[in-house]
Amino acid sequence: MAEYAEIIKDLQKGKYAPIYFLQGEEPFFIDNIIANIEANALDETQKSFNQYVLYGKEVGFTEIMNAARKFPMMGERQVVIVKEAQEMRDWKSENALKLLESYLENPLPSTILAIGYKYKSLDRRKKITKLIEKNAVFLNSKKIYDDKVPGWVKSYAQATGASISEKAVMILTENIGNNLQRLANEIDKLRLNIPEGQQIDEVAVQKYVGISKDYNTFELQKALSLKDEVKVYKIVDYFAANPSSNPIILVIANLFAYYSKLLLIHDNGAFDKNAVARTIGVNPFFANEYIQAARNYPLPVVLRNLTFIKDADLQSKGIGFAPMKDGEILKELIYKLLH
Repeated sequence: MAEYAEIIKDLQKGKYAPIYFLQGEEPFFIDNIIANIEANALDETQKSFNQYVLYGKEVGFTEIMNAARKFPMMGERQVVIVKEAQEMRDWKSENALKLLESYLENPLPSTILAIGYKYKSLDRRKKITKLIEKNAVFLNSKKIYDDKVPGWVKSYAQATGASISEKAVMILTENIGNNLQRLANEIDKLRLNIPEGQQIDEVAVQKYVGISKDYNTFELQKALSLKDEVKVYKIVDYFAANPSSNPIILVIANLFAYYSKLLLIHDNGAFDKNAVARTIGVNPFFANEYIQAARNYPLPVVLRNLTFIKDADLQSKGIGFAPMKDGEILKELIYKLLH
């Protein structure tokens, strides 16, 4: 099984394998590898007659294997890309799978076959999966845990030649969540809009991403940690007035993640700055805020608040509670969290 970074490194060196099978819950890594192959494996003069882009809903293994077994025209290689392969009906057909099995055992060296199978994984007990793992560059693309997303944002920014401040990272991750494609798109947009060599900071995020410097989930959490009721209600009023920019589902998810971190602090008895940073996976720069929050919210209150957040999530989805507008649900939740 290959790692994403290893595959990208080889592609950047122009080292291509005959077969790539890219599966898993996190689409960003799958899409990124396929986009790299699609853009760079052939030069522009070759793509029109040596590159095939197929879609799972439209083809079966017969069409894919027919394309893969062709020889390139006036070139050294051809590229066959299968997107959304999880939509193919042929995964349930033994006869169709035998076509893929046969090709896996004897691929055409002049073909690069890249298959994207997103949001799910093949059954590892089946013969076809074992053959893929043995004979293809095989990626199992897993979701990144929430506490690893800030580190990923910094790494992505650095890989693209940009520098980003800790506060900008926190604002982006707390407001966008773990949607890696959107995070990457926003960083790319920021790079295009700020002068070369200038650090991406919270001011740039506010201006070019549209996340308010003062009214965002990061600032809401900070105000909650201090029990600054005036600021908390200003932010919540702003969210209620701008629901499209601050969807309640995302706000609730971030609040749940925040109080879950406080639960970890209490559970581990970690009230030292560095211990807190290690326990909940944040930069030590922000550890004091969590320490203050843990002191303001004892363990029984944290557990109670997690229950309140769960109830608000159900109510926002119309499950088990009287219907209310999203803004009212959020205001009621915040009152309960504070009191």
